[in-house]
Amino acid sequence: MDRLKDKVALITGGGGGLGSEDARLMVAEGARVVITDVDEEAGNSIAKELGTDALFLKHDISSESDWERVMAEAEKHFGGVDVLVNNAAILLPGSIEDTSLDLWHKIMRVNADGYFLGCRFGLKAMKQRPSGSIINMGSISGIMGQSTFAAYSASKGTVLALTRSVAAHCKRHHLPIRCNAVVPDGIKTPMVAKLHESIEPGQLPDMPDMEEVMSRMAEPRDLAWMVIYLASDESRFVNGAEMRVDNGWAMLDG
Repeated sequence: MDRLKDKVALITGGGGGLGSEDARLMVAEGARVVITDVDEEAGNSIAKELGTDALFLKHDISSESDWERVMAEAEKHFGGVDVLVNNAAILLPGSIEDTSLDLWHKIMRVNADGYFLGCRFGLKAMKQRPSGSIINMGSISGIMGQSTFAAYSASKGTVLALTRSVAAHCKRHHLPIRCNAVVPDGIKTPMVAKLHESIEPGQLPDMPDMEEVMSRMAEPRDLAWMVIYLASDESRFVNGAEMRVDNGWAMLDG
């Protein structure tokens, strides 16, 4: 299939979980992909799997100089960037009473600063292309809030507000660039599994048990198909949207 034919996509956190599934589907749909991650082994493995249509670059999304470097490399290797998937993030627990300022800064540095830099550098790159699509990975936590993830919820709320601001900027300045967010409840990824394994029984008393959490989580491919849609020209009139992929969880009284 050729839904993304001739497009170049940059996917942060592309070494595993949702990011690697995005990369696989994008290549299958005709795109070339730049996979970035702090995990060199995982990133190189996915790039090797996908062959000449993929390039891996080590990338700390909270570093402005790293963004300058990866965008320059994408330009050099593939001629530019048409699609940016801001996917990399960190998930660490802590209520408002348990979250230290250091933990708050650690999460915000990646989940908020990193997405801000991605949007800024992505927009700059896409202004040189016929059109562009920025896709930010949000979370239902940024809409509903979760008592056990104060900083994470706040960071994802920031992502959603940033998405709307970037979309409004592109609309106001008549730029053929769109910015949308994908909003899952939870995804069965190694990051989420590792988090739950690290939590001791009773450590977070108001957190649902693992069986309940896993029963309602999406598979990475469930989210990746939405990413494909937003990356493609099929969604050319979708801008500033929060695309919930949560099987209706936000409608329930948690």
